Amino acid sequence: MSDTLFRLLDMIEPCDLVIYHGSIKSHHGLWLALPCQCLNCAVADEFGLPLTRFALADPWGELAGPHHVRRASITRSVACL
Repeated sequence: MSDTLFRLLDMIEPCDLVIYHGSIKSHHGLWLALPCQCLNCAVADEFGLPLTRFALADPWGELAGPHHVRRASITRSVACL
């Protein structure tokens, strides 16, 4: 798939900058989106379940980010366009 098509579909790729706006208000803001590597998410992925979850990493490496983040809780940053 071309980069343009990914952008049109608003898909989030590993290491994309995202804005978190989920239920943990203290973590709202800019993060790097990574595939969640916990056992539950890995098993769901292995079975092909459409439960894509993300682990968020601080772009500056200063904070621990939330894990198991739903796709609906993040928006790709305009910096990725």
